[in-house]
Amino acid sequence: MSSSTIESSTFGALGVPPAIVESLSARGITGAFPIQVQALPPALDGRDVCGRAPTGSGKTIAFGIPVADRVSRGRRAHPHALILAPTRELAAQIQEELAQLLRPRNLTVASFFGGVGFGPQLKALRNGVDVAVACPGRLMDLIDRGEMVLDEVEIAVIDEADRMADMGFLPVVKKILDQVRPDRQTLLFSATLDGDVDTLIRRYQHDPVRCEVIPEVEHEDRTTHHFVEVDRSERVSRTAQLVDEHGSTVVFCRTRHGADRVARQLKKHGVSAVPIHGGRSQGQRTRALSAFTDGKAQALVATDVAARGIHVDDVGCVIHFDVAGDHKDYVHRSGRTGRAGAEGVVVSFFTPDDTAQVRQIQRALDMPTLPGGGGRGKRPSGGGSGGGARSRNRRSRGSGSGGRPSGSGKGAPKGTSSKRTRTASPAGSGASGGGRTGSGRPGSGGGGSRRSAPGQSRRRSRR
Repeated sequence: MSSSTIESSTFGALGVPPAIVESLSARGITGAFPIQVQALPPALDGRDVCGRAPTGSGKTIAFGIPVADRVSRGRRAHPHALILAPTRELAAQIQEELAQLLRPRNLTVASFFGGVGFGPQLKALRNGVDVAVACPGRLMDLIDRGEMVLDEVEIAVIDEADRMADMGFLPVVKKILDQVRPDRQTLLFSATLDGDVDTLIRRYQHDPVRCEVIPEVEHEDRTTHHFVEVDRSERVSRTAQLVDEHGSTVVFCRTRHGADRVARQLKKHGVSAVPIHGGRSQGQRTRALSAFTDGKAQALVATDVAARGIHVDDVGCVIHFDVAGDHKDYVHRSGRTGRAGAEGVVVSFFTPDDTAQVRQIQRALDMPTLPGGGGRGKRPSGGGSGGGARSRNRRSRGSGSGGRPSGSGKGAPKGTSSKRTRTASPAGSGASGGGRTGSGRPGSGGGGSRRSAPGQSRRRSRR
């Protein structure tokens, strides 16, 4: 790297105020990430910015520094900066980062989301909050109650806009943005900038500076995907086997009751498991995620909505205990493992009644479909037992919007369709990364190298 590149990647050279530079340096943060290099100068100048970058690329600091530098002091029930986030967990992470960035100016930040009582949040608003970090649902509740007014918001930030769209929040987001000052600065960050996200850009941003970070270095996506036909009564025992083989595992269920039930049943099989879903309190969700992150729990049993804000390193396996609702859910679930080119395994259980749904997902993702008709997926030449042909996408440039699984693993067990891909998908995006287990039978020792038992290696939550 040249000296000029190094200089341009320091926060001071990007125009960040000395007090914030010093605060970052005290935490060991000295070099700016690519999205920060692109977004900070125009954002600090007051320009609207729309940024495209994958999860874990430093977006919080990219919008947090301009907010900390430019926001003025708010007053009772009237914050002067608003940051919208899709999940409780992400909102809490943003609040934690913003609190440190705002400290040099003695400004305040509070988060507002459901699953907890209104009391502490109302108290914060009545004392005056300079920066509000909020999930759309709880924010609208506060607005409808007259407890928060947005007409003095100077800076609005929409984080993870694509996930907001996937979760059906965009109508509420539009109602919220319609209430902030028309001359505000608007910063938007997302893994994709098309479709519904582009609608937000065109409607709520003025001549935005477009910043995009697409990884230039390709890496091998070593996730192996298996579709395993099992009897419903065998799913828990097969899940326990997979956890024993691969270590830390995220198990996805369709419903809250299902997640609670599976967590209890796994404990009876000797697996330490914790549930996380929208029906649990924020304290319960935080404790469950901490137990899993720290290695005290081997399995995290989650619903789709609850998992939207979860980013944990070193997840060895993802299990679709219930078939994903569609291909988008499949990609998002599967992306919990194999982050940053690491190893991981994805296993989808299905019964004969689920076959049509599985084929629909496979066709949408250009994967070989299950044998027995029902659609013509991409079927590369070459054999493989159980209807699992094997292929590899040699080079596929990552776009920051999630990898598209393709191809199939070889030698999968009967009733199984599996695949391994090679892509350039960015870390933590889509279904990228994952454990190279070959295509042996999941849960029976045929899946390649065994991962360390939980607790033997320290894991950290991705900020």
